[in-house]
Amino acid sequence: LDVRHARRRPQCHSCKHTSTHPSPLKRETRLMTPTSLRTIQDEHASLAAVLTSLRLLEQRGPAKEPHKFFEAMRAMLFYIDEFPERQHHPKETEWLFPRVAAHSPEAARAIEQLDRDHERGEAAVRELQHLLTAWEMLGDARRPVFAQALKRYVAFYQEHMRLEEVVVLPAALAHLKADEWDAIDRAFATNDMLLTPGVQRDPAFEALFSRIVRSAPSPIGLGD
Repeated sequence: LDVRHARRRPQCHSCKHTSTHPSPLKRETRLMTPTSLRTIQDEHASLAAVLTSLRLLEQRGPAKEPHKFFEAMRAMLFYIDEFPERQHHPKETEWLFPRVAAHSPEAARAIEQLDRDHERGEAAVRELQHLLTAWEMLGDARRPVFAQALKRYVAFYQEHMRLEEVVVLPAALAHLKADEWDAIDRAFATNDMLLTPGVQRDPAFEALFSRIVRSAPSPIGLGD
């Protein structure tokens, strides 16, 4: 399962033609970037692929397999809730963000927004889990509320990742020194919940990954 290229590169909303605005961390420079930044990019790609699959699956609906449908939706929402809060956000907040903010006022302002997003996002995904349960238990009358909440959450999280990749990560590359990168790289080296190949994962999450891959549609899973 390879989701590293499942997501479009970050868009600059001030640009009229996004295709002419290259990503600050272009594919050809990935080998030159610190391993922790490549890990962050891969984690963003994993999360974006899960978000895309959630939207696709919601639009299809339960059809004749409601049990399979809601199982896949719950598994993906659990992943979104569990992975950022356990590994991704804490390490950004502790190891990356303070160092970048100390060097770049522009990045510091963006980081303030990103930290607020982390708090808001946790509550939003828990609300999605509740709304999904309401749809499953109470029927299709609850589907529109869930669908609108999911649409808002996906847009919110995509913008969150865009801001980080367009402002914070380029500032990190421009300003941080080798010893700072060494510390950040060591912190991110233990991440073990990626939905990408070649990553040693926490054994406790293997069943979750298998369920997502088996039940969810592309780009994250093998479902139709």
